[in-house]
Amino acid sequence: MRILITGVAGFIGSTLALRLLERDDEVIGIDNMNDYYDVTLKEARLARFADHPRFTFKHADIVDREAMHAVFSDNGFDAVVNMAAQAGVRYSIENPSAYVDTNLVGFGNILEGCRHGTVEHLVYASSSSVYGANTHLPFTENDNVDHPVSMYAATKKSNELMAHAYAHLYRIPCTGLRFFTVYGPWGRPDMALFKFTKGILEDKAIPVFNHGKHVRDFTYIDDIVEGVVRVIDQPATPSESWTSNAPDPASSNAPYRIYNIGNNQPVELLRYIEALEDCLDKKANMQMLPMQDGDVPATCADIDRLNNSTGFRANTPIEEGIRRFVAWYRNYYGV
Repeated sequence: MRILITGVAGFIGSTLALRLLERDDEVIGIDNMNDYYDVTLKEARLARFADHPRFTFKHADIVDREAMHAVFSDNGFDAVVNMAAQAGVRYSIENPSAYVDTNLVGFGNILEGCRHGTVEHLVYASSSSVYGANTHLPFTENDNVDHPVSMYAATKKSNELMAHAYAHLYRIPCTGLRFFTVYGPWGRPDMALFKFTKGILEDKAIPVFNHGKHVRDFTYIDDIVEGVVRVIDQPATPSESWTSNAPDPASSNAPYRIYNIGNNQPVELLRYIEALEDCLDKKANMQMLPMQDGDVPATCADIDRLNNSTGFRANTPIEEGIRRFVAWYRNYYGV
């Protein structure tokens, strides 16, 4: 297959590219290499496969309409995987315009590229954040997601709506994946595991919000990528059981699907920190803080739909996933 990955220098995008190249797909990757976090980490991710004969990198921003037109005009893609996004719930409160630009305008450019490029399947990153104020656990794809509590979540819900419109109007198979707290080697420095590891090793206090009373469906990166690959290989199709009298929000009479992709094994944040302490053989100095704006107390993914469709099920325990992350972190930073 010939596959375009946007955000290819990112955490999930780079790991996905490596996996697809290993199975002999051809990968064209684009990234704007912005400085939201350390650019050298992005460059190091790319260096793992930059010289691969079936990989081509294009330095481009999905917000740039002309650049995206050129990417789609110059290449025919069997599948497009949109991982490019402005990430982070908390940063969306500080800089909402970045989310409008990348997550809305940029995603619109991707949809237009797929429309005119006769792409056979668009897979795109949504987020567990879309569940917002919903407290019914586990989260299921047919839950109401009309009450986002951050701009980031609002843009991801918007992506799902935009994709459905294009699936309906132009019959582009579109599959959205609601990721649940992805962690592991080569992760983002703004995520909890990265911050906690750095703080503990440097004998600094680590911020623990909601006084540690968070529960998260932590999902290891290799499990996530396995699920994404399975979805790529199974383009969305119209649902024969869908009815406009009682519409299922996760499917359609258009070629459209929404899936949760998570571990389905929620873990208390304090247990997560305890597992990290065991791997580092060092205790954390925890600074207990109140809940942050835009955050939610608990997440848990019902993954029955994805399992029924693709056979996917995450199987990496947090103890093993954290151990692998710590080994990578120590090697990468020499600590």
